[in-house]
Amino acid sequence: MKIISMIPARYSASRFPGKLMQDLEGKSVIRRTYEATVNTKLFDDVFVVTDSQIIFDEIVNHGGKAIMSKKEHECGSDRIAEAVQFMDIDIVVNVQGDEPFTEVSSLKKLIHVFKNDANKEIDLASLMVHITDWDEIKNPNTVKVIVDKNNFAMYFSRSPIPYPRDETVHVKYYKHKGVYAFRKEALLDFYRLPMLSLEASEKIECIRYLEYSKKIKMVETNVQGVEIDTPEDLERAKKLWK
Repeated sequence: MKIISMIPARYSASRFPGKLMQDLEGKSVIRRTYEATVNTKLFDDVFVVTDSQIIFDEIVNHGGKAIMSKKEHECGSDRIAEAVQFMDIDIVVNVQGDEPFTEVSSLKKLIHVFKNDANKEIDLASLMVHITDWDEIKNPNTVKVIVDKNNFAMYFSRSPIPYPRDETVHVKYYKHKGVYAFRKEALLDFYRLPMLSLEASEKIECIRYLEYSKKIKMVETNVQGVEIDTPEDLERAKKLWK
């Protein structure tokens, strides 16, 4: 089984333009992420895939591997799909470019999902973190996921799910972490299939897989990490890095 990692990297970002090129204790955020992913030693190869010459040069000029997108893309999955469509691989793991604290044990769990899936019934796997802070649960920037008894995703939303109509019922809320492992075929299906209404409404790309009846295995992790979406997040990451 050949397993690679792809790190989608856009230069522009609505909340924090140029965030991937911001300095994180002597190196750019995207370079920190790339090097951390390589250093896991879990992958046969690691690439940054980008629409930005600045990011491409940042990786290649420091000895890394990068691919320039040929088309404009709505999301990271589309960007990765274009890059891998002619590669001889089985599994591709999407590591987010704005999460430089790549965590080995969580990535291992995602890879094991496919190694234990002898019948190839699982299309993709992703991470979730148990959250208890109600402000975070209500925050639309935090994508929540609900799962069935076997930890297959039922739905993703920016709203609190499940809604606590009966507050005496104990339920666990899970935050979706945007780290995915795909079978190549499922990723290429995503690339070819049009966006439907639920994905368009929520602006959550993994909903497309559910709308087309793909099976998403969710893996619980205890590692929150730091997603750099704002200048405040970057300052928090610098303190954590030290």
